[in-house]
Amino acid sequence: MESARKFVQIIATFLTNSYFLFPQTKNIYQGPLKALCSPGLNCYSCPASTTYCPIGAIQQLLLGVRFSLETGAYFLSFYVVGTIGLIATATGRLTCGWLCPFGLIQELLYKIPFGKKREVYPVLRYIKYGMLILFVFLFPLFITNEWGMGIPWFCKYVCPAGTLEAGLPMLILQPDLRATIGYLFYNKLFWLVVFIFWSVTTSRPFCKTTCPLGAFYGAFNSFSLVKLNLVEDNCTECGACKTVCPMGIQFNESPGSPECILCMRCMREGCQFGAIELQIGNNPLTANSRVKRKIEQIT
Repeated sequence: MESARKFVQIIATFLTNSYFLFPQTKNIYQGPLKALCSPGLNCYSCPASTTYCPIGAIQQLLLGVRFSLETGAYFLSFYVVGTIGLIATATGRLTCGWLCPFGLIQELLYKIPFGKKREVYPVLRYIKYGMLILFVFLFPLFITNEWGMGIPWFCKYVCPAGTLEAGLPMLILQPDLRATIGYLFYNKLFWLVVFIFWSVTTSRPFCKTTCPLGAFYGAFNSFSLVKLNLVEDNCTECGACKTVCPMGIQFNESPGSPECILCMRCMREGCQFGAIELQIGNNPLTANSRVKRKIEQIT
């Protein structure tokens, strides 16, 4: 299962970044595929990107709301809202575990055998909700310039994926841009370096602490169409699920946790008693009626 997930992650990364002419054009792709929403965090300005980022799209939608109201040009992109909402209600945070390019990068960095592997402090997990509420929703909507336009706060001041996928490559492709480098770039470069080094010692630190897209998708985990379910009668509370979870979750203690990225390692590699099953709707797709002699042997 883990090999299959890695394969899907790599394919998804290439599909959302498949504009291979950028070394010649030295610019970002602007073709018809750019109207498609990337399910994971994938920067619009990445020269190889063929899709737009859902977090960037939400900010772009909100930063122009007040200007639209003042000018009478009422506009709401139901396409943006509907696409992101559909992904969230259908799969919850599965996108983070299977389709997000920046999630894959963090997982690869974590495999580097350097330093003691650590978990994040629990309180840091709440930062991503502040990022979603403030930097993605409220600041672009209410903090505006004299023309009534806001700015994409998360993309402009924080997003390390944007720096890695767009900022640095564009400086290589267009050397003239180096003359414009200032505080904003160095600020985002700082956060990129922090998360790169942090990812070596901690599994998916950006996903756990800062990603607003993960915070949004995670809110749908408990009632999304695709989800993991706890079979309480089979659970021995052994904690094996937590030992293999990249997000540091003990599944039996928090089924439907907004932290779960549905990587299914707990189900396939951790639990030996069929206590975790994959469901689509109310229909289980995995056989969890394993012989209960295993449970009886340890009780």
